[in-house]
Amino acid sequence: MTELPEHAVRNREVWTKANAEYTDAKATEAWAQEEITWGMFSVPEAEVGVLGDVAGLDVVELGCGTAYFSAWLARRGARVVGVDVTPAQLETARRMQAELGPEFELVEASAEAVPLADASFDLVLSEYGASIWCDPGAWIPEAARLLRPGRRLVFLRNSTLAILCSRDEGRVEERLARAQFGMWRFEWEGGVEFHLAHGDWIALLRSSGFDVERLVELQAPAEAADHPYYDFVGADWARRWPAEEIWVARKR
Repeated sequence: MTELPEHAVRNREVWTKANAEYTDAKATEAWAQEEITWGMFSVPEAEVGVLGDVAGLDVVELGCGTAYFSAWLARRGARVVGVDVTPAQLETARRMQAELGPEFELVEASAEAVPLADASFDLVLSEYGASIWCDPGAWIPEAARLLRPGRRLVFLRNSTLAILCSRDEGRVEERLARAQFGMWRFEWEGGVEFHLAHGDWIALLRSSGFDVERLVELQAPAEAADHPYYDFVGADWARRWPAEEIWVARKR
């Protein structure tokens, strides 16, 4: 506890609560899902195409939560390690491994200081994990350290536009509600999130040894409904503007 930065301690409390309220109950459904999907509105990976063939790859998921995404990758032949700072989430993940499989390594740690060796992975992944809950000035260089040269970082986050249209309370609006310059740390409902403008993301990734390959701005499918738990942005909004985005970068 004392070794973690203040925001990580706060976020661990937030996710302990969220696990009790929602993610533990949804874990079985998520783990049993056959198709890989992205984000709040379940956009199929088959349409997005950012992962490619993961069979035989060494993969680490930073901020894995209940590790359903790690499980999806493991079923496709990846050798996966899930890293998360919240014991309650990892306990749910271990229960799912016992009930549904497959089994893979789970590590309790912050994505800002991962106790794994340099250049050990072919893919670093974060789907609403480290990508918004960890300081990017710490976790992006850590992702670079963990990757082998020429290998990829893929992460999903709230879009910059959605954050700019968000006030401190309430749903995402159809107008700008905050300044873009100076974006970094945001405090909402007891937790701490980190959001950057696109130019700042590119600068940080490049200074950490990455080349940016893709930025995919997700559109909610026509049949998507509002998320039952994360309802700060509606499906109708996300069909007109990108509420989420996926970054793909390759380590030089």
